[in-house]
Amino acid sequence: MIPNEKRQSVMLVDGMALLFRAYYATAANGYIRRTKSGIPTNAIYGFIRYFWDAVQQFDPSHVICCWDLGGSTFRGEQFAAYKGNRPEAPEDLVPQFSLIRDVMDSMGVPNIGAEGYEADDCIGTLASRFSREMDVMVLSGDHDLLQLVGDRTTVIIMKKGHGNYKVYTPESLFEEKQLHPRQIIDVKALMGDASDNYPGVRGIGEKTAHKLVQEYGSVDGILDHLDEVSKSIRAKIETDLDMLHLSRKLAEIHCGAPVACELEHCELSLDGKTVADKFEELEMKSLCHLLGVVV
Repeated sequence: MIPNEKRQSVMLVDGMALLFRAYYATAANGYIRRTKSGIPTNAIYGFIRYFWDAVQQFDPSHVICCWDLGGSTFRGEQFAAYKGNRPEAPEDLVPQFSLIRDVMDSMGVPNIGAEGYEADDCIGTLASRFSREMDVMVLSGDHDLLQLVGDRTTVIIMKKGHGNYKVYTPESLFEEKQLHPRQIIDVKALMGDASDNYPGVRGIGEKTAHKLVQEYGSVDGILDHLDEVSKSIRAKIETDLDMLHLSRKLAEIHCGAPVACELEHCELSLDGKTVADKFEELEMKSLCHLLGVVV
């Protein structure tokens, strides 16, 4: 290794998590930033501020942004009600879905997604691949991604407030939750996920799910020792056994999505003019200063 050469690492960005967070951070105050022609840009502006703060703080050599592409997914085919409780995206956010990808293109950051899969699956697939050769950082606000934590994969959860993060390694995850990464899946299988609209085992909440997984290691371990658990918990599990197995499938991030990105295509290197032109087009030239781009 060349002395002082920057250690290679890749940051996988959960695009939707950042975009929604950025939108609601300003929309909650009743202010929607717009261009003179009326195009809403508040989510884009906030996204870049969040994104660049993380880049400055964690200093990746490579960056990829992963997206949901919309439409049906394999989880929706397995369980028709999956995410069926989600409201439509706010009208002012909709045009920003494609615009933010254009902005990331201008910054030389690849936008990755796959029909029938979610951004989490794309992140999991790329993390699995890149962690064989370099450190991987996953940037999101979604705790579901904690199942991807590994020896070379850290998950950076954005907390409330700008520039506030919780970095999860296998050690810090266990210290906080007394769970190993794969056990995140088992806990969700038992307790379900209200935001994704699948029930798990009715009557088993987070506390009981944690306790069972900590004691028996996994859903399979619990099922192997059903005679040891209380009668009421056993009855709940037996009643909802099919949904328990289905919820585990829904909770697990699929790390074999049909996505790929070569390292040479995701090295973080800004072309100042391209970035400045795009920011000028969207009437947010103030971001050029933030990124150190000369206008």
